Amino acid sequence: MILALVFAGGMANGQAPQRQDILNYQLTLPLANRLITAMEAMTKYVVSLPDFKERLAKQGKMTSAEQVATVEKDPKAMAILKQNGLTAQEYLVGVPTLRMALIVASPGGAPAPSIYASPGNVAFAKANYAQLKPKMDAADGVSAAKK
Repeated sequence: MILALVFAGGMANGQAPQRQDILNYQLTLPLANRLITAMEAMTKYVVSLPDFKERLAKQGKMTSAEQVATVEKDPKAMAILKQNGLTAQEYLVGVPTLRMALIVASPGGAPAPSIYASPGNVAFAKANYAQLKPKMDAADGVSAAKK
């Protein structure tokens, strides 16, 4: 889902988060579960906004600092993150970190050089793949799209 990739911690147009931020981010099971829960709520919130398409287009062109500032200025977005024990920075780096770790850990591994993860996060994703992949798919709306 484009929405999840862009507003909810995405990598549109090669924008932030930066590669090193993703490689340095340490995933844990509690953190991954909080990221997924926040992503579901954030996606529902953003889709409910009347100007969400314009927001997505604008968000995709922002630097990581601009993305963080935009989320921090949005009281509803920050309430979602606070409820899940996340900062805007943790969320905006964490979601693509988790997403890419799961892709790299999946059968067949990384399909493109733009998909990367630290060895520790790949090991984490492999160890927790069966538990996290269905949750991530559900958060992305994959299961609903298949029905």
